[in-house]
Amino acid sequence: MNAEIGRQIDELRHMTTAQLQMKYRELFGQSSHSNHKDYLFRRVAWRLQAIVEGGLSERARQYAREIAEDADLRLCAPKHYGEAQSAVRMASASRRPDPSVPAPGTQLIKRYRKETITVTVLDDGYQYGLRVYKSLSAIAREVTGTQWNGFQFFGLTLHKEDHRAAE
Repeated sequence: MNAEIGRQIDELRHMTTAQLQMKYRELFGQSSHSNHKDYLFRRVAWRLQAIVEGGLSERARQYAREIAEDADLRLCAPKHYGEAQSAVRMASASRRPDPSVPAPGTQLIKRYRKETITVTVLDDGYQYGLRVYKSLSAIAREVTGTQWNGFQFFGLTLHKEDHRAAE
């Protein structure tokens, strides 16, 4: 690299993003779609060198064209890509049985203020009365009117030694 190009590249390092965008427009004949200072610096520096020392050879350009034509180019991930991945993770996580949750079909019976509360454990929730709840805590809140840990309310908490044995 000659001394003049080295000096110009050093000047680029001290330019603001707006100045680099103007230089980009001057060298490429169009405005940049990027506001990223490092990207602009690299592109402008490359262009300065390419003008003085020559750009890619015709053989390299042809090879790049062949690669580009053969490539399946995707600029963005599919619209619902992340949702599908998280749904798969959630489905696989839900298959692992939680040792603190009783098996479906189990009935939980709790005596609370002269009332007997009967809850049936389902595959996807808990039935209390005619309604299905997602959690035992929701049922405990419905019955008591205050926030409860559902497992504690129904006496399902494991003792430390029981929890170790379950694992």
